[in-house]
Amino acid sequence: MNRRDMLKVAGTAIAGATLLGNEVFATETANTPQKTKKKALIIGAHPDDPEGNAGGIMILLRQAGWDVVSVYMTKGQAGINGKSHEEAAAIRTQEAINACKILDVRPIFMTQIDGNGEINKERYAEMRELIDSEKPDIVFTHWPLDSHTDHRVCSSLVYDAWRRLGYSFELYFFETMTGTQSQYFHPTDYVDISSVAAQKRKACDCHISQNIDYLYSDWHDHMEKFRGIEFRCDRAEAYIHIRRDSSDIIL
Repeated sequence: MNRRDMLKVAGTAIAGATLLGNEVFATETANTPQKTKKKALIIGAHPDDPEGNAGGIMILLRQAGWDVVSVYMTKGQAGINGKSHEEAAAIRTQEAINACKILDVRPIFMTQIDGNGEINKERYAEMRELIDSEKPDIVFTHWPLDSHTDHRVCSSLVYDAWRRLGYSFELYFFETMTGTQSQYFHPTDYVDISSVAAQKRKACDCHISQNIDYLYSDWHDHMEKFRGIEFRCDRAEAYIHIRRDSSDIIL
């Protein structure tokens, strides 16, 4: 691909090198000191959000030796018709644990209630303290312009933590069923997930309670192929990288 062609790929293929560069995917060795091992948090509102929206980058980062953590703001309490919150949470928590085993990542479950995401002083502090305790190098979470209230809540809490923790990690937003949930999503970065798409799908298939065959075939599959067309590969995930404005003041 010549330079002119590269610039035509949605105007963002070169920006994608930020996420795809050697500094991200350089493989850790057995002799790498633990304190230097890099960490990524993928923070979703519900069980299946991290896997479905960022499962490819999770696998690729693990292959490169990163510590990867899948964080769930809720346990999916309202996500199964005919089940109580307690019953649904137990089922969906186990589905997420099963998916994390396939992805080889560590799960963390937070305390918010599915369908009733809150933004207040206590919830801001909860998210900030969790992120601060994990000391990530990169965090991925929901794009804030989204039709699902829990997605918007999750995004806002993470964004606030990023600011109040002094921009100590790189922040990327992922897309969720763009067009019906995520809105006005214009990627800055792409990741070629062609080599790990089958493993990502296997992890997503763990979420049996969520009618995953329909969700994947009608949404995730199309998104991966479309982003792949944009990035000139078979399948890709797309992200928006947020950078601090030099004039920003932490309040």
